[in-house]
Amino acid sequence: MPRVLIADDISFVRKSLKQILTSLGYEVVGEAENGREAVELYELVHPDLVTMDLAMPELNGVEATKRILKLDPAANVVILSSLTQEAWITDAISAGAKNYIMKPFQTADVARVLKEVTSSSGGNLNQAYA
Repeated sequence: MPRVLIADDISFVRKSLKQILTSLGYEVVGEAENGREAVELYELVHPDLVTMDLAMPELNGVEATKRILKLDPAANVVILSSLTQEAWITDAISAGAKNYIMKPFQTADVARVLKEVTSSSGGNLNQAYA
């Protein structure tokens, strides 16, 4: 069961995403309210996947993604973004994020993107920390 860290400053988004991820068979191992907390939690729990909002306090999603990838170049970060943040999506992908999910998201969108990311990571993310 892949382990996921959710990073989003809006509690409703975290709750919705957690429900979707759980229904898809993922284990949510942490929730961060800002970019700084996301980086700190990543170091503590070493998740297989991070869902990263872009517009967050203290440290935005692009900077948090860069810091996570500096800690672990093999990290799998998926950006959560709205259409108004297109330039940030480009920056995040350039920084090493694997893919993105547009808000508002549906279960099918989340499932498709996470399947693509897990497939390109060798299909079994759990092997990275076995």
